[in-house]
Amino acid sequence: METQWLIRNAMPHEFERTGQLMVDAYIALEAFPGPDEEPRYYQMLANVGTLTEKPGVDLIICISGDGVIAGAVVYFEDMAHYGSGADVSGEKEAAGFRLLAVAAHTRGCGIGKMLVSECIRRAGIQKRRQVIIHSTKFMRVAWGMYERMGFKRAAELDFTTGRVVVAGFRLGL
Repeated sequence: METQWLIRNAMPHEFERTGQLMVDAYIALEAFPGPDEEPRYYQMLANVGTLTEKPGVDLIICISGDGVIAGAVVYFEDMAHYGSGADVSGEKEAAGFRLLAVAAHTRGCGIGKMLVSECIRRAGIQKRRQVIIHSTKFMRVAWGMYERMGFKRAAELDFTTGRVVVAGFRLGL
């Protein structure tokens, strides 16, 4: 029997589990800086639920009927609280998402695409004109998925943090 997945906002009692999923997913990225190199980044991942304290910020999860969290992403209704190293606060009529993570045991099941599609859907309902995201070469599977879903490179949104070059993308709605 095929697993049925539900996409919804995470509940506070799921924040810790979701944060651990994100930490595990990012640690597993080949050559991506680890917790010793980027302790503040991994602390932010572990405590990802605290981002929802800001207005218009949702932690969206993909969860099975029996409570297994397969993936998560943080959605920003507008760019005021996006909080990446890029200055995108001036991007008007834009939504964004960050920190897409899929559990190792569910990769290849379309979880990432479902989460991204939900972010695009929400942006459309909120009458945003574009969705802005960032990715790195370490995340080549996600990068390819974004491009297949219609996101276009936006070099003006690029930035560098530590030794990581972070590439900006836009999707017009």
